[in-house]
Amino acid sequence: MKPVPSTGWRRLAPLVEFLSLRPLLRRLGPGIVTGAADDDPGGIATHSQAGAQFGVGLLWTVVLILPLVVAVQSVSARIGRVTGHGLAANMTRVFPRPVVLTLVGLLFVANTVNIGADLAAMGAAAHLVLGGSAHLYTIGFAAFSLLAVVFVPYHRYVGFLKWLTFSMFAYVGVVFTVHIDWRAVAIGSVMPRFDLSSEALTMILAIFGTTISPYLFFWQSSQEVEEEEADPMAGPLIDNPGQAPRELRRIAWETWLGMGFCSLVAFFIVLTTAVTLHASGQTDIQTSEQAAAALRPIAGDFAFLLFSLGIIGTGLLAVPVLAGSAAYAVGEVRGWRIGLERTPGEALPFYAIIGLAIALGVAVDFSPLDPLKALFWSAVLNGLITVPVMAAMLVVASRSSAMGAFVATPLQRIVGWLTTALMATAAVAMFALP
Repeated sequence: MKPVPSTGWRRLAPLVEFLSLRPLLRRLGPGIVTGAADDDPGGIATHSQAGAQFGVGLLWTVVLILPLVVAVQSVSARIGRVTGHGLAANMTRVFPRPVVLTLVGLLFVANTVNIGADLAAMGAAAHLVLGGSAHLYTIGFAAFSLLAVVFVPYHRYVGFLKWLTFSMFAYVGVVFTVHIDWRAVAIGSVMPRFDLSSEALTMILAIFGTTISPYLFFWQSSQEVEEEEADPMAGPLIDNPGQAPRELRRIAWETWLGMGFCSLVAFFIVLTTAVTLHASGQTDIQTSEQAAAALRPIAGDFAFLLFSLGIIGTGLLAVPVLAGSAAYAVGEVRGWRIGLERTPGEALPFYAIIGLAIALGVAVDFSPLDPLKALFWSAVLNGLITVPVMAAMLVVASRSSAMGAFVATPLQRIVGWLTTALMATAAVAMFALP
């Protein structure tokens, strides 16, 4: 006869179950994937440029963004899980259709530019290691991404690609190989200090835009819907309120975990480029070779390889998210059948939007803009477009007519509107200052 567990053990059992590996792996959902996709080539390029140009002076932006991005991503996930519909579909219930179509159009433009910049950077990264034509590599990565999205369920695709993104931890390793003024790092992490110039404000807006991006709102909201539809025991929380405590806790912790990983990598990219490139006087990164040089202290001759693995791995992870979020938004507004777990025969218009976004992204690669500069300016564009999209999302999340008893919490609304105001202020100041 088995011994009866003590009262103390029975109280600890739920915690042990929560922390055990197998249940943890089962619970990794949209928040984790969204956080991984947020460290895309645009993030690498923007944070590299920030560290090279401003040293440790803008580390505070990465620290400040973490609670802000967690709040707004939690709101987007909440909308999907509560209503059983994606963000665009919910917007059509609150705003006039022309307003929603305008926001979706802006999203499509921003995502297309971002896809093009990501693909171009991936092609340039492959050229660093293999030589040959960067344009041909770009076309190859675009074709691979499209075929993978069409023929491989996304949850399996992510399972393969996540290993490539581990190369990003090389940026963490660099800080242990060079001398660092940790007092300056601590001050730069908590004390905002920057010149009131258009260059500094543009960089701040780009950092915000590459982390708090509209495509991530639409993506995480729609993925919550797909997760709910795939589980026969689940349902929209507005119709199944008993599931709400568990699901809202899951959204909270996995969004913190996903975005926490993203912010940690971003912090060390800024720090690495600050203590290597900025310290040596290289303050303006123009090429992939210059960006890869930040990894030389730990990788030596393999710096190009590590940098390329990071760019290509995160790009292959992000391109389906960028194209997919645009397709989700358009499909929801148009009332199409949507979903990356569906076959092309079941959701042909949805996949056609993905193909169009990737094809237009390839065209961006043939523009005269350098791949790293294209990544930076796509982040700025995301920062500009995020303001109206985030405002619309917060209005939806605050409406009991859409959310029932599960409207966004007061803290989420306060942080969300504060984030919107900060990004709007940076955008206006960027254009106003010389």
